[in-house]
Amino acid sequence: MNHNFQKDIAGCGLTGIISRKKRRLDGSLIKNSLCLMRDRGNGLGAGYAAYGIYPDFEDFYAFHVMYDDRTSRMEMEEHLKDSYDVEKIEEIPTFPVKSIVISPLLVRYFVKPKKGRLVGGISEDDFVVKTVMKVNSEIEGAYVFSSGKNMGVFKGVGNPKEIAEFYRIEEYEGYIWTGHTRFPTNTPGWWGGAHPFTLLDWSIVHNGEISSYGINKRYLEMYGYKLTLLTDTEVAAYLLDLLVRKHGLDIKTACTALAAPFWKDVDRMEDGRREVLTALRLTYASALLNGPFSLLFGHSKGLVGINDRIKLRPLVAATKDDLVYMASEESAIREICSAPDSVWAPRAGEPVVVEVSEE
Repeated sequence: MNHNFQKDIAGCGLTGIISRKKRRLDGSLIKNSLCLMRDRGNGLGAGYAAYGIYPDFEDFYAFHVMYDDRTSRMEMEEHLKDSYDVEKIEEIPTFPVKSIVISPLLVRYFVKPKKGRLVGGISEDDFVVKTVMKVNSEIEGAYVFSSGKNMGVFKGVGNPKEIAEFYRIEEYEGYIWTGHTRFPTNTPGWWGGAHPFTLLDWSIVHNGEISSYGINKRYLEMYGYKLTLLTDTEVAAYLLDLLVRKHGLDIKTACTALAAPFWKDVDRMEDGRREVLTALRLTYASALLNGPFSLLFGHSKGLVGINDRIKLRPLVAATKDDLVYMASEESAIREICSAPDSVWAPRAGEPVVVEVSEE
């Protein structure tokens, strides 16, 4: 019998955990949750993001960098030392994994922009963003894949178990974790193309397809962002940075801009709300994300989950004491939390916004 196997375009899997009390959890939980969804990936990409993992360097930007060769590392480090005070340089610790035969050179840097470089009122965050854009678009063979404070991303070509073992994920402790297993559809499987995607302390994992990538990309380029990573997910990380950090929107309003209600639904709303949402949709029309998607995005103060406007990709949430879980499948939550206090499927376009306590 002949079988005609089709690629499953819904294949990506994502999962996330946050402790609202900022309890630091080791990486075994996120690893076990993500590994359960092995059928959602095919070994072409997996990755993890964690917050709170560098308490001894919490005031420094942690650059995680992939290099193709020593020459690109030399060029990158010359640029860094010219613009930053460098507290520490080290290769990211890894463990030999039989199936990972080839990998980039992986180095991390704990840095602060030199005061003399912050001219014209530019903030440290803006300076770091300019650095990331410059390196990723102009230094051949170098890619900054993580640039936040007291957080880091660990990703590559492999399945979730292999990537976790390679990066020794269980040795890290964080109060927010996200994870992703990838089934590439329209973009190549390569180390830089694995999720999460980041900028500063924003980290994004994504299941689905952002069909508005072209207009989102052109909109971001108007504000100086450079999109170089060959994937639609990159726009989500940069849009959040633009809307929240640069334009000052709160998280929930930014999510409403990204997954805005349909005009037919806006027209049925009460006057005050209708006017606000009309203004938001018109102002940020080019930031609207179209297509089927579920997203988790972490930042230093919380974790957010959101679906597209008609929920074409799955997302499940659960709580247990001070922990909140989000994942593509309920089974991935119950794998690490057998008796949650509550479980629910968020409504289409309505974000689940969880913030940590600062007490």
